[in-house]
Amino acid sequence: MSARTPRERPSRRPFPRLIAAAGLVPAAAAALVLLLGSPLTEPGAPAAPRSGAASTTTAPLPAAPRPLRVDIPALHVSAPLVDLALDSRGKLGVPDPAERNLAGWYRAGVTPGSPGTAIVVAHVDTPTGPAAFAGLDTLRPGATVDVHRADGTVAAFRIYAIEEYEKSAFPSTRVYGPAKDAQLRLLTCGGAYDPAAGGYQSNVVAFARLIAIHPPESTVPGQNDPHDS
Repeated sequence: MSARTPRERPSRRPFPRLIAAAGLVPAAAAALVLLLGSPLTEPGAPAAPRSGAASTTTAPLPAAPRPLRVDIPALHVSAPLVDLALDSRGKLGVPDPAERNLAGWYRAGVTPGSPGTAIVVAHVDTPTGPAAFAGLDTLRPGATVDVHRADGTVAAFRIYAIEEYEKSAFPSTRVYGPAKDAQLRLLTCGGAYDPAAGGYQSNVVAFARLIAIHPPESTVPGQNDPHDS
């Protein structure tokens, strides 16, 4: 695995379209591995990010209804989640590039908040401007991510590492390997943009762990009722 690469932001470039598909293959640990332009092999990657993991955790949720929205307060992001699946070629779809504020969840994988490693991806930009995960590489450990689910619960995560990898040395097991607790990975493209080489040359990955489960919001009779005013 290569060391984390410096982030490059070329000036005065148009907003390119994110690569239209991402391969998915079985990992050595029998987990599905999402590949955003990364190789199928992983040279000497450790099992977990180098950064220190958060010490506060909470028990993971059981399997539950699909996630509906991902919120990243530090980035002022609140993006609806669409289901992503493999096509006939074994490629994972991505959110519609015409929709800038949209993220996708791999629906055949782990539901965010349940045991294991859940995968959420979004574009860094589109032909018309920055997209939902444009600022992912600016996050710092300690930032929170909320995933709103169809049963009304909110799975709250805390980021404990932000990494950027060259696509030619993407550490698949480290990013997508199985977990006993509830983990979340947020992914997008990053690094230098080289049209001749196929687009972005790196991937940005945010590693997060479940820290809290918020119950569905409820309305208390007599409070905040506009008809009572």
